[in-house]
Amino acid sequence: MKLVHISDLHIGKRVHEFSMLEDQKYILEQILDIIRREAADGVLLAGDIYDKTVPSAEAVQTVDHFLTELSRDSFPVYMVSGNHDSPERLSFGAELLAESRIYISPVYDGKIQCVTAKDEYGPVNIYLLPFLKPAVVRHALEGTHPCEITTYQEALEAALGQVEPDVALRNVLVAHQFVTGAGRSDSEEVSVGGLDNVDGAVFAPFDYVALGHIHNPQYVGRETVRYSGTPLKYSFSEAPYGKSVTVVELREKGNLTVRTVPLVPLRDMRVLRGTYLEVTDRKAYTPENKEDYLQIVLTDEEDVPNGMEKLRTIYPNLMRLTYDNRRTRENRELRASDPRENKSELELFEEFYEQVNNEPICEEQRAFLEKLIREIQEESL
Repeated sequence: MKLVHISDLHIGKRVHEFSMLEDQKYILEQILDIIRREAADGVLLAGDIYDKTVPSAEAVQTVDHFLTELSRDSFPVYMVSGNHDSPERLSFGAELLAESRIYISPVYDGKIQCVTAKDEYGPVNIYLLPFLKPAVVRHALEGTHPCEITTYQEALEAALGQVEPDVALRNVLVAHQFVTGAGRSDSEEVSVGGLDNVDGAVFAPFDYVALGHIHNPQYVGRETVRYSGTPLKYSFSEAPYGKSVTVVELREKGNLTVRTVPLVPLRDMRVLRGTYLEVTDRKAYTPENKEDYLQIVLTDEEDVPNGMEKLRTIYPNLMRLTYDNRRTRENRELRASDPRENKSELELFEEFYEQVNNEPICEEQRAFLEKLIREIQEESL
């Protein structure tokens, strides 16, 4: 069975106020071509389908077209909601769509949906696990779970504890979570203190885990626990890296291969560095690459008046203009020397409390603050 794994489409996303919809439509057509060329037996779509919980009409139309094309070509889709999606909106009409083999994770109620597909080697159980917060799992399993669920690790353990995959069969999990050890990029939401981390060991019963949430393609712990990454670059921290879709082929139990197929965007995202004269020299650009999304880092010691406006006459999709010179380096050194930079919220509050009250906080107060900070951070995720 050959499955194409994609995730984090973020349809409707804007980057530095530039709409990415044209680029997203282009890359989705390319993904459709890859799925057809691979003659895939299914598509694993691991969350963050939209960039907003209430997507625009054009974003919805774009996803609708993509899913319709897959259905017309008889490609089953196994899709879960991510932290950017509204699970209620995404799963609307899920039972009706399932008749066209578009399977969408329902709103979590304590159960994980399992869809069984078959090939010449027998059944493949595909489990759909939407993005879960501890509060959601705690509410769904209230009265049935013996321990209080307060962390993401406990939430995943409890949710997956309701599933008992037959380890003699091939089992695939589609999920949207942050697994400890995965490398992040600037375009992702980061939980302060790593509260959303989960240990990859919770996925042990599954032959392949199709993950979403992390934007750079990578595996975590073992090659078969994998992030496919975004199909497009959404931050300049991703500029040096390529994008791809992941193709996983399951043969008999224990025989599995994973490979990637590169994607070529309509416009690349690049960082261009040099003096104003260097980056405006005709040798620095071509008619094609001057349309790329750019961050230009000028090394001139003096700021260029109306630099952004002038540079956009050559590079119309210039997103950011920054400087790297003596002034900016001195500013960075000053910020780096600020002792507050590397302190936690609790440490900063302790310092403030002691300055105001001329005495340190007690252990009871510290415990209360730790709990309060943790609850606020969880609510903000």
